[in-house]
Amino acid sequence: MARLRLLLILSLFLLSALAGANQTPDPNTIPSVDGGLGPCSVDFTVTDNAAAPVYNTKIRVRILYGAFGLRKLDLEVGANSNGKARFIGLPEKVRRPLEFSASHGDLSATQTHDPAEKCQASYTLVLKPAKP
Repeated sequence: MARLRLLLILSLFLLSALAGANQTPDPNTIPSVDGGLGPCSVDFTVTDNAAAPVYNTKIRVRILYGAFGLRKLDLEVGANSNGKARFIGLPEKVRRPLEFSASHGDLSATQTHDPAEKCQASYTLVLKPAKP
C-alpha cells in the first residue's frame, strides 16, 4: 500500500512538471524587472542600425541608494522579440543619474536617466559596435 501511494505521488509530480514545461511564454509580453525602490519606471526599445528589433539584448543598471549610497542594487533584463524591456520600481531620487547599459554580442549602447526629471520614461537604444 505504501508503494502504491509513493508511486501515485511520484507520477503526479512528474505530470505536473511536464505540464509546466510545455507552456511557452508569450513572445509579445514585455519582460520587466522590479527594483522595489520607488514609483518610477523606464521602458526600452532596442534596435540595430537598420531599426530592426534586437532579441535578448541584456540591459543592466546599478542603483546606489540608502545613506551615502552605500547600498547597491544591480538589475538586468533581456529584451523580448520586439526589442522591448522594462524596469519598474526605480527610486524617484538618486545621487547620480542612472546609467543603463545594453549589450548583445559585440554591439552596445548606453542611456543615462534621471528619475527626478522624468519618473516615467521611454527610450530607444540603437546598438552599435563597441569602440576599441
